[in-house]
Amino acid sequence: MVVSVDGIEDVALTTNGWLLARYARALADAGLRRVTVSLDALDDATFAAINGVGAKVATVLEGIEAAVAAGLTPVKVNMVVKRGVNGHAVLEMAQYFRERGHPLRFIEYMDVGTTNHWRLDEVVPASEILSLIDARWPLTPVAPSYPGEVASRYRYRDGAGEIGLIASVTQPFCGGCTRARLKASAETPTRTHSARDTDSFALGRALVLQASHVTSGRVTPALRTPRASRRRMRET
Repeated sequence: MVVSVDGIEDVALTTNGWLLARYARALADAGLRRVTVSLDALDDATFAAINGVGAKVATVLEGIEAAVAAGLTPVKVNMVVKRGVNGHAVLEMAQYFRERGHPLRFIEYMDVGTTNHWRLDEVVPASEILSLIDARWPLTPVAPSYPGEVASRYRYRDGAGEIGLIASVTQPFCGGCTRARLKASAETPTRTHSARDTDSFALGRALVLQASHVTSGRVTPALRTPRASRRRMRET
């Protein structure tokens, strides 16, 4: 298990939350420490306009409750803000989650390759979001909790929790990023705006080959990744 690997201090999951109510307890039992849940509005029509698959808000909120009950805390919530679609929901989301103690992070609508037909005029800058919330509930900056933290954090001055702002478009942070993401297809996105991913299986095999040649001059068959296994991984 990943959590048993020496040097792994934290294992977290970012999820759309659609199946979280069903699997939160099992995930916690397997060693998962915390979750971040994506939710872009509190009404179904607006939420569907962002997620594109008709997911229901109630399902995600049930997943958040289940995660809390399973001890997968703190539960962070990510809101992607797209101008003309859910910008009106910023204050509503802020109020809802500050009342429940869940850190809410606002993410600038970003280019994710070739899938979302991204346009710059649809981006709501993090500075605009910050000003909007600060005018309603005064905020104060919070120092980063670790090097490379992608969110700029702010605490409500009245003590009702905090928010985060991820300015991936107006203030790119690629140079200080310390994270690697692994997809279910065993591919690693090299950067958020890229349409190409890195084949993790191929990289792993290359490292095994290199290590094997260094240590013994030949490859141990057991260390190879069968192509059939890789194909099944991609299909699932």
